[in-house]
Amino acid sequence: MRLRPLDLAVGLVVVGLGLYALSAVHHRAAGRAVLASPTLTPGATNADVTQRTIRRTICVRGWTATVRPPTSYTSALKVQQLDEYHLAGRPSAYQEDHLISLELGGNPTDPRNLWPEPYPRAAQVDKIENELNAEVCTGKLTLVAAQRKEAALKHEQG
Repeated sequence: MRLRPLDLAVGLVVVGLGLYALSAVHHRAAGRAVLASPTLTPGATNADVTQRTIRRTICVRGWTATVRPPTSYTSALKVQQLDEYHLAGRPSAYQEDHLISLELGGNPTDPRNLWPEPYPRAAQVDKIENELNAEVCTGKLTLVAAQRKEAALKHEQG
């Protein structure tokens, strides 16, 4: 069977469009917000952090460093979750982030509280997490209200 020039041209256009679509999906996943899945990442809290304990936990400068999991754990989980989330790109393009941040009493190691969040969105959300922590520690928000606000942000806006 012999290909006609028109058949070849149409085939090349189809392949080109397919490659463009794959590139767009990769760029969207690795460069912009990815919504945390309510099913895969519903969130989980740290039982040691309650409204009564915030002055000894999340409101103490440096406390999150005492509960932050090692990168060996989060890096391995990130690779697994990139697959579960069907995300393309290098793992280094993502931060394995806590849905309920450590600053707001999120569980440090529960996979239901961790998900791959792409850069630069991860850095933008870190600022919001710090602002919510400040609101909890100054009494402007309750711990539970801040946790709900953070989960909604990540489920609805990434």
